[in-house]
Amino acid sequence: MLPEDAARPAPAPVTRTAPRICPLCEATCGLTLTIEGTRVTGARGDRDDVFSRGFICPKGAAFGELDADPDRLRAPLVRRDGELREASWEEAFDLIAARLRPLIQEHGPHATGVVLGNPNVHTMAGALYPPVLLGALGTRNLFTASTLDQMPKHVSSGLLFGDPLAIPVPDLDRTDHLLLLGANPLDSNGSLCTAPDFPGKLKALRRRGGTLTVVDPRRTRTARLADRHIAIRPGTDALLLAALAQVLFEEKLTRLGPLADHVEGVDEVQDAVRDFTPEAVARACDMDAGEIRTIARELAAAPTAAVYGRVGSCTVEYGTLASWLVDILNILTGNLDRPGGALFPLSATDRAPRTPAPGKGFVLGRWASRVGGHPEAKGELPLAALAEEIETPGEGRIRAVIALAANPVLSAPDGDRLDRALAGLDFMVSVDPYLNETSRHADVVLPPPPPAQSAHFDFAFNALAVRNQARHTPAAVPLEEGRLDESEILARLILAVSGMHGAAPSAVDDGVIGRTLAKAVADPHSPVHGRDPQELSALLTGRTGPERRLDLKLRLGPYGDGFGPYGADGAGGADGAGLSLRRLLDHPHGVDLGPLRPRVPEVLKTRSGRIELLPAPIAADLPRLRGALDERPASLVLVGRRHLRSNNSWMHNVPALGGGSNRCTLQVHPDDAARLGLEDGRPARITADGGALEAPVEITDTVRTGVVSLPHGWGHDRPGTRTSVASARPGVNVNQLLDGSRLDPLSGTAVLNGFPVELAPLP
Repeated sequence: MLPEDAARPAPAPVTRTAPRICPLCEATCGLTLTIEGTRVTGARGDRDDVFSRGFICPKGAAFGELDADPDRLRAPLVRRDGELREASWEEAFDLIAARLRPLIQEHGPHATGVVLGNPNVHTMAGALYPPVLLGALGTRNLFTASTLDQMPKHVSSGLLFGDPLAIPVPDLDRTDHLLLLGANPLDSNGSLCTAPDFPGKLKALRRRGGTLTVVDPRRTRTARLADRHIAIRPGTDALLLAALAQVLFEEKLTRLGPLADHVEGVDEVQDAVRDFTPEAVARACDMDAGEIRTIARELAAAPTAAVYGRVGSCTVEYGTLASWLVDILNILTGNLDRPGGALFPLSATDRAPRTPAPGKGFVLGRWASRVGGHPEAKGELPLAALAEEIETPGEGRIRAVIALAANPVLSAPDGDRLDRALAGLDFMVSVDPYLNETSRHADVVLPPPPPAQSAHFDFAFNALAVRNQARHTPAAVPLEEGRLDESEILARLILAVSGMHGAAPSAVDDGVIGRTLAKAVADPHSPVHGRDPQELSALLTGRTGPERRLDLKLRLGPYGDGFGPYGADGAGGADGAGLSLRRLLDHPHGVDLGPLRPRVPEVLKTRSGRIELLPAPIAADLPRLRGALDERPASLVLVGRRHLRSNNSWMHNVPALGGGSNRCTLQVHPDDAARLGLEDGRPARITADGGALEAPVEITDTVRTGVVSLPHGWGHDRPGTRTSVASARPGVNVNQLLDGSRLDPLSGTAVLNGFPVELAPLP
């Protein structure tokens, strides 16, 4: 090297851009990342994205900072002599195979519990591999974030339509009237309704002369946008919805329209809601009976309308009944399966539509938890029951836990108890980018790479999208040396627990592809019926196992090429026909598949082949709701709240997302504060079933009287974690106020909203 060469500065990193679907909430917005070398230095909305059209929120704008978080784990951690220390990938998987497989062989498959957290539905690997892992383990002990959030909707959909994944979404772009309960999409960006720029869609509804009614005990940003805000007493949504249905029947405002030929049980529903008159529910809901009648009449009179309920109406004592009544109202007004009403999306990776026929139906309680006897729902047990299943001695006790992107110590009721239970396990594995309040208990922590280093396709959220479309983005930057892709991590985990430790990770994907194709070629309704599965497998494109599996799903799906001529050159029609991985790669901003369309009866899988309006489990639970008419309401109840700059517990470590409204304060109405002697900014003691907390008071009239609000996902003050930003402003864990005994009985969902509390000022 010449002397002058040594003095030359290193060349500046090449700056480029790359598309990326945002994985940070359910809106799935398209991003354009700015990349210098291998570092993401900026993110803006992708104006060419076929779905989001350039919309972006603060979470998406902070993508680069989250991606480069210095607290993210960069190598596996293995517990040695009681301490977690960095190890090689080989050491980590060797230990899992050496410890977990013998434990299963000795104590049986149910000795292992699997916990799936919210981030799993935000990655390709999180959608593709957990079902294979559960099959390899053979355990019935599955716990997920669904029983802290959305399980009531799955249960009500399963009972009504025969399929717990058949969830209708409001047709936001075409509706004339939206009744929204327990949701704040201006902060959450939507939930069980994938809609980039949800705020813009609500404003467009108002501009075209439509009506927005928001039912929420808080005057949220969404409520401030509404034509009418109903500050209902928390937990009484089911009573209000039942009263609306009663008015429709009483005043002969029902109009099923084309649905009339596909439903059964209308008269039974009329009898079931007869007692829930507006006058009967008014006191419990703290609403005027006349206003309830007005809402029902407006709903029936609107040219098109949709009723939409979310977390605030699900995570309450009558969550499944409220979710059921949302769809009952959409059906009774003729707005289910109707443009401008509530429709069933058709995802590109869904099963291709078949000739309508009766199905197997949906059954609750096929098994029950060992200790509490909680019935399963959709193959899951209540996450609130995990601690007792670990602690309680006896045959079938959970001795090992595999936690995938889950932090139940913060997200589930009574985190202190679960904290102690996890510490007593024989073995634990966490797949998590952080050493957090839950993963700190693991014997092995397997960290996936940052999102920029991973390909992305939304398997779950496209099935809930307000417009049919398909988008896939490859990894924006190469996988960092020494890291494993999340798909390889989960594939090697599956091999380690199934007795195939050391086999090539591709064996997992090859096995799934082989089984899927064997089933498809044997199906007379399949486009590949009678063909050679090995020939079809060879036609799949994709550089990785997940991409090959995505290609398979697309080509066998409702818009797929069926391994026909489109697959050869990646071409395809404007209507989405001929969809394949190659076509998505040729269209980096996505392929638009058109607006939602009516799909009943093809979605129905009930035994009758019809929408069964009053299933037996619902009918059996209605007397409990009738009992609420005579109950004396608690003087003070607590509700959670959503923050635009966070998603549960896993974004509190990003400096750019701190501050603003993203604070862990106890919101109290001025009248309640004066009555209780509380002062703004001073601490208060909150007491409930599970114990007591202290939090700073924020006096605000955005909450109604008799209601206080504390956000979910905080409490980052436990020792042994490595989240420096979150730990510096930990907040308190609101779920510690709960002991896990308050559950919606049909879904096993924890009651996280509308539970009674007591407040007292602190010095």
